[in-house]
Amino acid sequence: MNILVINSGSSSIKYQLFQMPEKKVICKGMVERIGIENGKIIYKTEKHSHEEICDIPDHKVGLNKIAALLMDHKVGVIHSADEIKSVGHRVVHGGNDFSDTVVIDEQIKSKIKELFGLAPLHNPPNYIGIEVAESIFPNAKQIAVFDTAFHQTIPEVAYRYAIPNKFLDENKIRLYGFHGTSHKYVTEKAISYLAKEQSKIITIHLGNGCSMTAVKNGKSIDHTLGFGPMNGLIMGTRSGDIDQSIIFYMINELGYSVKEVNQVLQKESGMFGLTGFSDLREIEAEAENGNQDCQMALQMNAYRIKKYIGSYAAILNGLDAIVFTAGIGENSDVLRNLVCKNMDFLGLELDQTLNAKREKVIREINTTTSKVKILIVPTDEELEIAQQSYEVLK
Repeated sequence: MNILVINSGSSSIKYQLFQMPEKKVICKGMVERIGIENGKIIYKTEKHSHEEICDIPDHKVGLNKIAALLMDHKVGVIHSADEIKSVGHRVVHGGNDFSDTVVIDEQIKSKIKELFGLAPLHNPPNYIGIEVAESIFPNAKQIAVFDTAFHQTIPEVAYRYAIPNKFLDENKIRLYGFHGTSHKYVTEKAISYLAKEQSKIITIHLGNGCSMTAVKNGKSIDHTLGFGPMNGLIMGTRSGDIDQSIIFYMINELGYSVKEVNQVLQKESGMFGLTGFSDLREIEAEAENGNQDCQMALQMNAYRIKKYIGSYAAILNGLDAIVFTAGIGENSDVLRNLVCKNMDFLGLELDQTLNAKREKVIREINTTTSKVKILIVPTDEELEIAQQSYEVLK
C-alpha cells in the first residue's frame, strides 16, 4: 500500500512516499523557505535526485510542485494519482476534539478550520494540504494525525491555567502541547536505546518551531507549548514566553491593534526579531563573524532551554537522558554546546568531539563519566504518520 505523508510546517513542507507495511521509502523530499526568497524544492528517489531554487509564495504552490514531481514522466515514481491509497497529514492543533488519528471527512475539516485561531501558522497550511491532496488524489483516503495527541497524558495540575474555571469548562482553554508526533517517535527510540522502560527523559525538538517535553515512563507529563504553539522556547519567528503585560502595553500605550500584536509575536519575533535572520545557519555564521545581535540571540536561546531542563528535571524527580532532535537539534553543535555548558550540577557532561560529528543515527554525545545521557535521535515524523495512518486503514 502506497501512503503519501505530507508534513506542512510554518515555512516548509516535508514529504515522503512509503510502501506500507514494509516501511519502505519510495521517495522523499522537502520544500523549504515558503514565502521567503530563494525557495527550494528537494526530491529524492533511489535513482534520481532533483533540487530546484524557485519562488514558492505559499503552501499550495509547493504541494502542487511535489505532486508534479511524483508523476513526472522522467523522475516520477507513480504513473497516476490512483496509485496513492492514502495521504497522511500532520495537523498541529486538535483542540479538545481529537486525541486519536482519524479519517478525514467534511466534519473533520470543519473542526480543523475552527482551530485556525489556535495555530495560525500551522493549521491553515495543514488544511490547505488536505484540500490540495483531495483534489490531486481524489480516490485516496485522507488521514489526520494530530500533534496534540501525544500530550493527552499531561496531568491536570500541569495542563490547567490559573484563570477562572469557566474558561476551562466552557471554552476549553488549557495546555494542549504540540510537536507530539516528533516527541512520541524520539521518545520510543530513546527508551529502546536506553533499554529502560521506567525512564525520565526530556525531549528537545528544535526547528523553526521549538518545544520540550518531560517524559516519564514513555508518557508526556509536561510540555513547553500550551494553548497555542507560541510560548515556551524562543523560535524562528515566534517569541516564546513573554510577560503578558507587554501585550496590554503594546495595545493600550503604543497603539497597536490586537491583529498587529499577534503579527509581531507570531511572525516578527524570536530569532528573526533579535537578529533579522530566521534561519539558524545564517545566525550561527553571522555570530562567528562577530555579529553581536546573533551572538546574544544564541545565548538567549540556549538560556531558555537550560531553564526548562532544570524545571523538568525537578518535576521528573531525576533525569536519565536529554534528547536533541529535529533540524536544529540534530545539526547545530553550536547550540547543543551552549545548552549543555555548565550543567554539571545535573550530571550533564558534553563530549565536544562527539558533538561536532554529523551522523544521521541515534548516538550519545556525552562523556563516559556523564551521569545523564545526552542523545541525538533523528526524528522521523513522516514514518510515525505513515504508521499511524496504516493502523487506521487496517
